[in-house]
Amino acid sequence: MSRYWSSLVAKLDPYVPGEQPRVQNLIKLNTNEHPYGPSPKVIEAIARANGEDLRLYPDPTSLALSQTIAKYFGLGVDHVFVGNGSDEVLAHVFNALLKHDAPVLFPDISYSFYPVYCGLYQIEYRAVPLDQNFRIVLNDYLPSAGAKAGGIIFPNPNAPTGICHDLDAIEQVVKANPDIVVVIDEAYIDFGGVSAASLIAKYPNLLVVHTLSKSRSLAGLRVGFALGHPDLIQGLDRVKNSFNSYPLDRLAQAGAIAAFEDDAHFEKTRQAVIHTRESMTQGLRKLGFEVLPSKANFIFARAPGVAGEVFAAELRARNILVRHFKKERIYDFMRISVGTDEQTETLLQACQEILAQ
Repeated sequence: MSRYWSSLVAKLDPYVPGEQPRVQNLIKLNTNEHPYGPSPKVIEAIARANGEDLRLYPDPTSLALSQTIAKYFGLGVDHVFVGNGSDEVLAHVFNALLKHDAPVLFPDISYSFYPVYCGLYQIEYRAVPLDQNFRIVLNDYLPSAGAKAGGIIFPNPNAPTGICHDLDAIEQVVKANPDIVVVIDEAYIDFGGVSAASLIAKYPNLLVVHTLSKSRSLAGLRVGFALGHPDLIQGLDRVKNSFNSYPLDRLAQAGAIAAFEDDAHFEKTRQAVIHTRESMTQGLRKLGFEVLPSKANFIFARAPGVAGEVFAAELRARNILVRHFKKERIYDFMRISVGTDEQTETLLQACQEILAQ
């Protein structure tokens, strides 16, 4: 602690990202990065943009990208907000739309950046427990549950569990809360779920957040976006333009547009991830693991008779990196990103060796 810090900084409990190791030859299954590269058209578009005059500022509205996203989802361009990764988009969401007198609600086991944003922006929140099967209890987010809320946010599929709710269930929550914003964080929706974007025309209180880091294989480019009623988008724009009026550089905008224009590559690679996820799940279950049903590009698994932290350390000793969370209810679980088929075979073999010790 420094005497030069503000009182707020001293109270913050920052988010801890997944490790980006400097060790060579690790099988990296800890941060949910796509195992396959982005579309070749993305690389070509970035190369072309890199040849442009980079002394000039990029388009502060990211209009061409916003138009591309709007067309893809069948919405008007005034329904789209883009930002420097979905984390920045979510930060603006908390500040612009979820900071009210009543607490914002989100799951107790979920994306751990949510309470960090609340601490940063001094937002009251209430963590709603998952059920005994680690599912979000959507009825707990209905006004009939009795708790007054200033807003609602949860991922679908949830992270780190990977469990997904169907669109009808999501709609019930949005419909039942017309006076507050309901944010559905869909970072992993393309790996088996159905997006709530189709509900935006019906519900002005719905905001859907996406990222290109996962299913578009662009984690290194940092592009995220939100979809919602123009009133919600205007609120986000007001915060963005009071913070950083040029969030996306020319290269990011060009690459993101190209990613949306190559649907064949997107479909081929996401289906490959889904296929490998299912074979990984079956393989781990044959070894006695408990594996939660996942619609994400990762699985959440518990080894038989071995603590999660210990098992993760054993895997690392074999050059396989997975994510372990030091939280009470999920201490024995590991979050394992879906890699290639070859990486999955190596993982399963390592798990078998560890269990045989």
